[in-house]
Amino acid sequence: MTRTRSAARPPEVRGAKDAVERLSRPGPHTVLRGDLGMVGLPGVVFAPEEGLGLPAVAFGHDWLQPPQRYADLLRHLASWGIVAAAPGSHRGPLPSHAGFAADLRTTLDVCAGVRLGDGRISVDARRTAFAGHGIGGAAALIAAQGHPRVAAVVTIAVAHTHVAVHDAASAVTVPALHIAAGRDTVTPPAGNAEPVAAAAGGPVWLRTIDKASHTGFLEGTHWSDFVLSGSPDAKTRRLTRALVTAFLMHHLLDEDRVDVLVDGQVPRTTLISRP
Repeated sequence: MTRTRSAARPPEVRGAKDAVERLSRPGPHTVLRGDLGMVGLPGVVFAPEEGLGLPAVAFGHDWLQPPQRYADLLRHLASWGIVAAAPGSHRGPLPSHAGFAADLRTTLDVCAGVRLGDGRISVDARRTAFAGHGIGGAAALIAAQGHPRVAAVVTIAVAHTHVAVHDAASAVTVPALHIAAGRDTVTPPAGNAEPVAAAAGGPVWLRTIDKASHTGFLEGTHWSDFVLSGSPDAKTRRLTRALVTAFLMHHLLDEDRVDVLVDGQVPRTTLISRP
């Protein structure tokens, strides 16, 4: 694994604006980057340089997207002490939701079952989550359905394109955060995130970033940008980093000093919750 260094930022916050400012910056951990090739899966993994019993999240990419387009978010989570891994499978035009969900489960099992970083990093299987963007969000819900240990789910502009996604949302009883994009023409909230959130079988938070587009969550460029509306947006990614980090820190680490970004009113967003 190769290193990138992050600056220390304490999690104490005062108000939503301050919380976004602090939680959108890198956390206190030096970050290692590796790949999932060691277990036969394409993909990337980011982890703090060391730590035992860490939380972990398996992240699913959107339609056609390489996982590297989420490196900003994955690296950020690792800087705050969360192992973050993203398989690069099912990137074809007709991906399998079930197959992708199985790969997310395998990814999380690897994180929890294999010592990383020359044995200096381990994951507590009870502090794990699934997350994803677009079809990756749908796969995250399917992966979480019936999983014996997963503690939270996060979706970003989830694609509700298959009946199994609705069924999975109903069956998932752990806390779920659904981040929607107010200007999304690929997976509009009314037909995707909103019905998925309404079907939730457990505590649910639906937070819409009012001016975001479907591809605003991505970084860099890719040929698929020509067939998807919108474009990568630094402000959208910054706000998403803060929201996802806070939600996972709260539900995987019992951190209550970031609750304003979980339950509170956050500028540029609209929140509907059912705790």
